[in-house]
Amino acid sequence: MKPNLLVILGPTASGKTRLGVGAALALNGEIISADSRQVYRGMDIGTGKDLAEYEDIPHHLIDIVDPGYEFNVFEFQRRFFEVFTDIGGRNRLPVLVGGTGLYLDAVLKGYRMVEVPENPELRRQLVGLDLEQLAERLAALRPRQHNTTDALERERLLRAIEIAEGETAASARMPPLPELRPLVFGVQWDRAVLRQRITARLKERLEQGMIEEVEHLRHAGVPYRTLEFYGLEYRFLAQFLQGEINRNDLFQKLNSAIHQFAKRQETWFRRMERQGTAIHWLDGAGDPLRQLLDAWRQHS
Repeated sequence: MKPNLLVILGPTASGKTRLGVGAALALNGEIISADSRQVYRGMDIGTGKDLAEYEDIPHHLIDIVDPGYEFNVFEFQRRFFEVFTDIGGRNRLPVLVGGTGLYLDAVLKGYRMVEVPENPELRRQLVGLDLEQLAERLAALRPRQHNTTDALERERLLRAIEIAEGETAASARMPPLPELRPLVFGVQWDRAVLRQRITARLKERLEQGMIEEVEHLRHAGVPYRTLEFYGLEYRFLAQFLQGEINRNDLFQKLNSAIHQFAKRQETWFRRMERQGTAIHWLDGAGDPLRQLLDAWRQHS
């Protein structure tokens, strides 16, 4: 059947955004970001939003919450399907672009996730049970429970039971997710070339004012611990602004960390393939847009 979702993934600095814009222009599409940090307002250079590249292409799930807000994969999935339905309802093509593997998996594999608040009544029922009895109850709810650390602490065990029972009850009431017929493309580069692109991009972002951007976030009241939570650029820039590392260390350590992050992204994508996600790989050094459009037309 004709695809109703175009997905473009790849490691950092692989050119996903530019490719997504080109594809959206050619296919009457709108971009949905699958990036766990680009949802935050004011975190532009550090997250590589490249907002100027979007031109007049509508884009979604970018700049939707303030720094410090606890955005998560559950909220991403919910918001994605809202936007996906809206775009498709206007006879345009949703183009999902990003490199956050967990967010991509949540959409492509249709994770069934529900919010489970604390259940005081259930906790009252469990008061008289010891750890062994609680563990047995959790095992009955989740026979394939892999996180055995939940069985070592009473509070974690209570919460695990609460979540398991809450998810079971909520899942029975949940409507089906919208049908996805995705066609997934990945941008790949020779490892040495990608490393050069990552380093050049970091130098460019520092010249564009990445340090000043983080200083502005600090002046706006964002604490260092929040910045460090967002990792990579923000962790090292927070250390630099606190005088813990110098400018040279900032560049060297951050550059190395981004290279390691790109490797982890590639590892995640390979795992997606092993678990059944078909990814059509495009040569980033060639003409990836032409390759993508040729493949899209074959499947449409």
